[in-house]
Amino acid sequence: MLVTGGCGFIGSHFVRLVLLERPRYRVVNLDLLTYAGNLENLATEKRTCEDSAYRFVRGDVSDATVVTRLLEEENVDAIVNVAAETHVDRSLLDSAPFLRTNVEGTRVLLEAASSRRIERFLQVSTDEVYGSLGPLEPPFTEENPLKSNSPYAASKAAADLLVRAYYHSYGVQGLVTRCSNNYGSYQFPEKFLPLIITNALDDRPLPLYGDGQQIRDWIHVEDHARALLNVLEEGRAGEIYNISANQEKTNLEMAKWVLRLLEKPQNLICHVKDRPGHDRRYALNASKLRDELGWRPMIDLESGLRAAIAWYRNERGWWERIKSGEYRKYYTQVYGERLVSRQ
Repeated sequence: MLVTGGCGFIGSHFVRLVLLERPRYRVVNLDLLTYAGNLENLATEKRTCEDSAYRFVRGDVSDATVVTRLLEEENVDAIVNVAAETHVDRSLLDSAPFLRTNVEGTRVLLEAASSRRIERFLQVSTDEVYGSLGPLEPPFTEENPLKSNSPYAASKAAADLLVRAYYHSYGVQGLVTRCSNNYGSYQFPEKFLPLIITNALDDRPLPLYGDGQQIRDWIHVEDHARALLNVLEEGRAGEIYNISANQEKTNLEMAKWVLRLLEKPQNLICHVKDRPGHDRRYALNASKLRDELGWRPMIDLESGLRAAIAWYRNERGWWERIKSGEYRKYYTQVYGERLVSRQ
């Protein structure tokens, strides 16, 4: 299989799972190693980079020449597209990279899959394509319309629709998964949970947008990876599958929970100006995935959060190397000099 974005957060967990549990599979990992792609995320797989199970290729998912060459060289049977620009704040500053990677990159992959008649094409998407829910509305199902509220979400919705179009027009055996908020090890520290965990570890302010009452539906990244493998192997082509562990919490609740577990003062929470168009609540109904494919989440939020905190505590070098580089410059752009100077 060709896995795009395999050095990112979700991609690296998926690659690791496949190498561990599917020894008959060969994984080709195509990643451009932009700011969030990190070879350290697959450090334990470095020894296998030249063996029969795994190959890493640095390249752009939107480069048709690179993609076509890899499909020919490796005789690829399946494509799992995890490559994406994902951070909403970055999409508000500059949407162009999101359109290039998320839309054009998906189109290039679909064209290649169509011309070579690839057996399976899995598009890894997000709950954000559905837009925002009210506090009492039922969770989104796969039948809800797409109402994206950020350039990031709109780019993912466009990619999802391309997969649908290539399935109906060209017979590409495409599937789409839409997952709720992920957390766990190796998550880039601009994201909400690793940001507040690592800041709390250093007694630095925990920036919360607005009142912090935005609700998110949390799932451990390892449960997500298992769901992706399940859908890839057993899902029905042309279908969409929501992935959720049904664990809703407000951002403020999560921040306070992290501080309690780390025995840090609650006054580290620092409310900052809300971002434009901030969705109030995400929640997904994953009954289709559970009923059709028998998938179930294995990691509850409390044990998963404790494990994540322990990982970031033990792997300080990993996130300190990230925070000392481009991340700090971007952090200044988003939150301003005042908050950064307090760190």
